[in-house]
Amino acid sequence: MNFNRAVIKVGSALIAPDKEGCSDKYIAAISHFIRQCQKQGKEIILVSSGSVAAGRNLIHHGSPELSGATRKAMASVGQMQMMANWQRFFNIPCSQILITQEDFTNRERFISIKHTIKIQLANGILPIVNENDTVADKQATVGDNDNLAALVAQVCEADALFILSDIEGVFTKDPKVNADAVLIPEIAEITDEIYAMAGVTRSHLATGGMKTKIQAAEKAVEHGINTYIVNGTRAEVFESLLAGVNPGTRFIANKNLSSRKHWLKHSLKSQGKIILDAGAVNAIVNKGASLLPKGIKSVKSAFKPGDSVELIDERTNKVIAKGISLYSQHDLQRIMGKHSDSIDSILGHDQGDAVVHRDDMVIL
Repeated sequence: MNFNRAVIKVGSALIAPDKEGCSDKYIAAISHFIRQCQKQGKEIILVSSGSVAAGRNLIHHGSPELSGATRKAMASVGQMQMMANWQRFFNIPCSQILITQEDFTNRERFISIKHTIKIQLANGILPIVNENDTVADKQATVGDNDNLAALVAQVCEADALFILSDIEGVFTKDPKVNADAVLIPEIAEITDEIYAMAGVTRSHLATGGMKTKIQAAEKAVEHGINTYIVNGTRAEVFESLLAGVNPGTRFIANKNLSSRKHWLKHSLKSQGKIILDAGAVNAIVNKGASLLPKGIKSVKSAFKPGDSVELIDERTNKVIAKGISLYSQHDLQRIMGKHSDSIDSILGHDQGDAVVHRDDMVIL
């Protein structure tokens, strides 16, 4: 394949197919693929799921429904088992990098991860990344390793992302129930129709393994990273990849966001919501304007200056943009609907005419 640096994400179904401890059933072939890529001078970063499944048989739980604390305990011990299992397939050192959502949100940590991976690659070390499940809470978690892999690919400036799972790729229909379903070899644009083909929607309420893979692809291609979804349970898939043949679905890279706006869109978690009138929506979407207090109808959730917020159309209740607010939720409740020149007299201070400046905003 034509790439210099790639992130390879391996799902839990490949690490622990029986959900009880690590297995080499699939990762032997994956490890061989990684070694062959390295022999060709390609740099590889591995994102590995499976710590909970790897530690499941080491923690007494007594019930199929696991508590959060039990899952964290399993992840902690399972991470060691998983790392040891990977290391035995390589004759080079492997490193462990555990990350939470906050590490992507904080620019200093973001840059620190980037430099750490860069130095390790330069020294012939295989970085192995996973979410830090033991310490992450709901606010600090990425939530799935598909999206984590896309964020890691962004951080380390990869030019390819391979998502390995037990599925072939994206089909025109659900292949489990439709015999006439056809694998889509290339996707140039990720639309609502693509999500629908996968049996899910873009809605934050929707669930499903394929949804997170398409979300990850969307993050990656907007950063100029070709993304592949392939079946990691089949050894011949890796032979095809080494021969330059796409055995699954390729999402074609199309970098249309600056690095900063990509970070705003995909790495920052929104802390609040700002509801806009029709005039503000039109100005932002069609005229490239910043958000002024005059166009704000209401504010939801508590947030501070510098927090990320969603900008929502009052009429459709849809998120039209995301950005960094220069004012807190408390201050916005006092100045919303007012002209910018009255901000100082109302608040006793002035952070600027705009609530969200255009440079700190990405249109969704």
